[in-house]
Amino acid sequence: MEITAFRIKKSPLVPENVIQSKIYFLRGRKVMLDSDLAKLYGIQVKVLIQAVKRNPDRFPKDFMFRLNWEEARNSRSQFVTLKQGQNMKYLPYVFTEQGVAMLSSVLKSKTAIRVNVQIMRIFSKLRHMLETHGKLRKKIEAMERKYDGQFKIVFDALHELLAPPDPKPKGPIGFQPH
Repeated sequence: MEITAFRIKKSPLVPENVIQSKIYFLRGRKVMLDSDLAKLYGIQVKVLIQAVKRNPDRFPKDFMFRLNWEEARNSRSQFVTLKQGQNMKYLPYVFTEQGVAMLSSVLKSKTAIRVNVQIMRIFSKLRHMLETHGKLRKKIEAMERKYDGQFKIVFDALHELLAPPDPKPKGPIGFQPH
């Protein structure tokens, strides 16, 4: 009897669309909220923040930052972090892609590591999509510049056809005796 080794593929812990819905664009960066990350990792927010505070050298300002009160108030409806009628006690922290990656070095649970791998794959996929769309936009803009002169006649004719009728009344049609 021959025994062969095989690997069991583990299904994702969290659906991709759930993780994608937790990535926000703030201060010109893609970030995730501390509360969302804690839920995904299956831990309390205070446990996540304690792990970060025990390792301050691993989390410089470009890896994580705290929202200010105005950002927290303005983005509250977008993030839906509190139930109706509740008030914020603490300003939330947000983690950039690099900060999320660094979390895997301070959170040692298997769940945190597996979820972190999923998050990193989604950040990578989003970066690739943005790159691809940027290249496509540049190609279209280049085509518009290149071919705009050639299609100017067509665009001018279309504009004439779509222009509203001349508001000046014209004289009557036909023979008019003097």
